[in-house]
Amino acid sequence: MNALRGKGLRISLGGVAVLQGIELALDAGEMLGVIGPNGAGKSTLMKLIAGLLPAASGELTLDGAPLAGMPRGERARRFAYLPQEGVVHWPLTVAQLIALGRLPHLARGQRPGEHDHAIIRRVMRQTGLESLQARRLDTLSGGERARALLARALAVEPEILLVDEPVAALDPAHQLEVMELLRRHCERGGAVLVILHDLRLASHYCDRLQLLHSGAGLAAGSPQKVLTRTNLSRAYGITLSPASLTAAEAFALTWELLPRRAEGQGP
Repeated sequence: MNALRGKGLRISLGGVAVLQGIELALDAGEMLGVIGPNGAGKSTLMKLIAGLLPAASGELTLDGAPLAGMPRGERARRFAYLPQEGVVHWPLTVAQLIALGRLPHLARGQRPGEHDHAIIRRVMRQTGLESLQARRLDTLSGGERARALLARALAVEPEILLVDEPVAALDPAHQLEVMELLRRHCERGGAVLVILHDLRLASHYCDRLQLLHSGAGLAAGSPQKVLTRTNLSRAYGITLSPASLTAAEAFALTWELLPRRAEGQGP
């Protein structure tokens, strides 16, 4: 994967335009953060890229080829989509959930082979889930569940990871754990498109930001370029100071992620 590009993307739902002329660019090794107030069109844009919603107009391409013509199986191998809700309706264990990420690479009725199991083991190790692999999802904490759902997406080994608000309702330590996992996917050559409400996390982890407002693109570029007083006042209706908010200044993260302690271990 070299480049995902969107030009003039427009979506109408119920006769109402919810995305209007969106331009999009995402390259390999890059994390693009989509930010904006509620109702700005962030999740709609992600569902369009995931193939869950059709565009009324515009063009979406991967490496220059239209996504509209890509077979569903290939799309499922090259993209992994983690929605905000992350609902699982079956009493699966952590290992069973992660194994579902290998389905796009298997023929109908084919069982995972040693290569697939090696990937599942690696992903469990990377996400710190080895000790939880036999646990059912409904017995996990919120942070553990978030890591398990992300692990399933990582097991696809996608070129592009689409993640909708992965840190919502998580405490700061678990937020950082999830964002570090996304960052490492980029470092291995993948790309991440992530929807975030926490502007500190967005400025710290994302290479570029896309600010949406009322279904339209308000600003795009580096965090320093996008997170300005003017842009954020227009998007969120709030007054901020100083005039330029950079990742190194007002939105700088001051936390550090400490090694994970064993459950029940004191400070």
